Amino acid sequence: MRKFTQSPLPFQGQKRNFTKSFAEALKQYPADGIYIDLFGGSGVLSHTVKSVYPGARVVYNDFDGFRQRLEAIPKTNKLLADLRLVLADCGRHGKILNGHKTKVIELLTAADKAGFVDWITLSSSLKFSMNYGNCLDDFVNDQLYNKVRMSDIDATGYLEGVEVVCMDYRELYVRFRDFNKVVFLVDPPYLSTDTATYNSDGYWKLKDYLDVLQVIHDRDYFYFTSNKSQIVELCEWISTVSATANPFADATRTAVTTSTGYNSGYVDMMYHYRKK
Repeated sequence: MRKFTQSPLPFQGQKRNFTKSFAEALKQYPADGIYIDLFGGSGVLSHTVKSVYPGARVVYNDFDGFRQRLEAIPKTNKLLADLRLVLADCGRHGKILNGHKTKVIELLTAADKAGFVDWITLSSSLKFSMNYGNCLDDFVNDQLYNKVRMSDIDATGYLEGVEVVCMDYRELYVRFRDFNKVVFLVDPPYLSTDTATYNSDGYWKLKDYLDVLQVIHDRDYFYFTSNKSQIVELCEWISTVSATANPFADATRTAVTTSTGYNSGYVDMMYHYRKK
């Protein structure tokens, strides 16, 4: 099985910085377990479990429609190839102006009329980093840059052997909570994150975050967050002033510092817990 250390397609919040430490931590969990990826996202957690434990049952909740993007890769590759042709004499990483932009918009408009377009993947080739477009207008009305990927995307075998579902995470949790050897993978959008690139039109708020904590209470789990959310500190404080248990009290923590520019960044964190 081919192993991916990151998602083959761009995805807001994918866990590429944790794949190594996540794979190592998995060795403390059952090889024949049932791993439920409640917020499947880019699928990199599900893929990593299947890579480490080929015999495990892995259920990937594709609530964000990532599988549709994977299925569209041949179309995306064709569009990227066409973009490379029309931008062949346009400087790399420079602005796409005048006639070049007209040709780019013509290609995007034709693709849009023909059916599904993976706008997020195209964003990484035509926009600044982390500036995602979700529809044709987001490209027509924005400054574009020639960052077009120079090779085809290949996701062969990425979700091989993984069961794919699409449902509310709470429904999926209830479906599997009473199974033996079940491990929940919990990677919700970060607090106050703009979820436009997810299957949502709002923000992930504190109430949503607190609701999620119910699925890791007294369970085997992996949980991902960042110091931006301060959800761990909130749980610690609540446990000191009430009888409410802190779900992270006995968990193992791994942290990775992510830079977002000059003198700025944040800390991504992975907590995992296995009942004795």
